[in-house]
Amino acid sequence: MGNSVAVVGLQWGDEGKARVIDFLTETSDFVVRFQGGSNAGHTVVANGKKHVFHLIPSGILHDNVKCMIGPGVVLDVWSFKGEIENLKSTVPNIESRIKVSAGCHLVMPYHKTLDKIYENLKGDAKLGTTGRGIGPCYSDRALRHGIKVGSLLNLAILRERLETILPIQNELLTKLGDEKAVDLDELMKEMEEIANWITPFIGDVPKTINDGLDKDKSVLFEGAQSVMLDIDYGTYPFVTSSNSSLTGLFAGCGVNPKRVNEAWGVTKAYCTRVGEGPFPTELFGQEGEDLRTAGHEYGATTGRKRRCGWLDIPALKYAIESSSINVLALTKLDVLSGYETIKICIDYDGDNYRVFHNNPDNVDKIKPVYLEMPGWTENIEDIRDFDKLPQAAQNFILKVEELTGLPIKLVTIGASREQSILL
Repeated sequence: MGNSVAVVGLQWGDEGKARVIDFLTETSDFVVRFQGGSNAGHTVVANGKKHVFHLIPSGILHDNVKCMIGPGVVLDVWSFKGEIENLKSTVPNIESRIKVSAGCHLVMPYHKTLDKIYENLKGDAKLGTTGRGIGPCYSDRALRHGIKVGSLLNLAILRERLETILPIQNELLTKLGDEKAVDLDELMKEMEEIANWITPFIGDVPKTINDGLDKDKSVLFEGAQSVMLDIDYGTYPFVTSSNSSLTGLFAGCGVNPKRVNEAWGVTKAYCTRVGEGPFPTELFGQEGEDLRTAGHEYGATTGRKRRCGWLDIPALKYAIESSSINVLALTKLDVLSGYETIKICIDYDGDNYRVFHNNPDNVDKIKPVYLEMPGWTENIEDIRDFDKLPQAAQNFILKVEELTGLPIKLVTIGASREQSILL
């Protein structure tokens, strides 16, 4: 049986998963995205050029690697087309190396409008979504109002589906948001045009993966978002609309859990979060701004400022347990260079709140207990050997291993793919 590895974010997203995926792709035959949609933003700097991926697996930058989008993903096919066009000059054979599952649900134009309507209706209780239509698309999937990518292969059947679904969507658009109703004929023209374009990409992704594993192929599974944004295990309702923990892989790719050999969890050397929701170790004022500036913490998808704080071990251990993680990757260690003192949250002060609870109602009762460690002033971006890191940086890595009980196999110390230390 072939080797398979899963990569999952352990915080509130933006941990640098794409860097880890890019690194592990070197030994992979397939890279598969298993959930989420164009609300994800994975950034890789390769050969001095910055690439931001939203739907295409970031392993596409490696020659001869096949990239797949599993049925657990909701596909904005217009966004997907834009990504393909943008990458053609860098990856000339891109169209022959990507397969999209016929089981993916389509993010329709009306989903994006509804996303904004729902956020506006919530007023001060808004969640801070990306507005990309992801939530409404997943909602329609659960309501059985969805349109699958495979429907684009038969436009007559697609029209029949829309004749049933569109009146429901128009009721929501016109009554909740005072929007113009979507015209079926106009929408079908748009769908026909995009159907002709995407048809060559459509295939049976779960079968391709399982057949590949049977033939000893190496498969890398790529998650978007993170455990703390998982719809079931994250800080609900301040979460994404899919299972972004390891649990999403099996439904999102049609793969037996026994076929995943190793689960890598990715964590920054500190914490960030975009949008609303609990964040026990958040730094405010100048402290938070300094960390944001040092880490260039702005959303790859939205451009929004990320909230920043110290590394939270109780939350990290919760995420590790939720996804059965057995290997860690520690990213952006270089951002902590220059701090005289570095803090790690090792406990919470409060009865019944010594461990992380994913119920946001408890967050006001959580008070972080910090371990303070000496920092380092040296620039570490050109170091490639653990033993050559400043002793304080080594101690930080070893302390995270000790507190989590897991080995750290990869540390990133800069934006480019070469700035990594393999342990």
